[in-house]
Amino acid sequence: MNDQPELPEPAVTIVRELFGALELGVIDEALEVLDPAIVWKNTSLPTVRGKDRVATLLRGLDRPKLGFSAEIHHIAADGDIVLTDRTDYLHVGPVRIGFWVSGTFELREGRIVLWDDHFSKGNVLRGAIVGVAKAITGR
Repeated sequence: MNDQPELPEPAVTIVRELFGALELGVIDEALEVLDPAIVWKNTSLPTVRGKDRVATLLRGLDRPKLGFSAEIHHIAADGDIVLTDRTDYLHVGPVRIGFWVSGTFELREGRIVLWDDHFSKGNVLRGAIVGVAKAITGR
């Protein structure tokens, strides 16, 4: 019987590295785990293809008064497929917009080739309303 804790799957570690770098605003570090041919999908938004285009979007978040963070509730892997259940937060000045996201990541040779996020526009709207209300009330 082995009493040592089970180590996370390598694919899980790579996805966690992506989110860690995004939260710290270290975009170049986040880009290191992406494949040059990455496909990034977000519910009802245009699909973004290629690391250069993804980099442009991610660098757009690297501005004063803008920020990103994520609370990963669940993460699991089956080989090179990683599923996340998380709350993403977009920070715009004092407003923190939180919304639920279900993400699928596909890796190939240690790099993310597919980043497919699903979320509800209604949940994003609710997060925006709550974020504005909290910013106004100071809560």
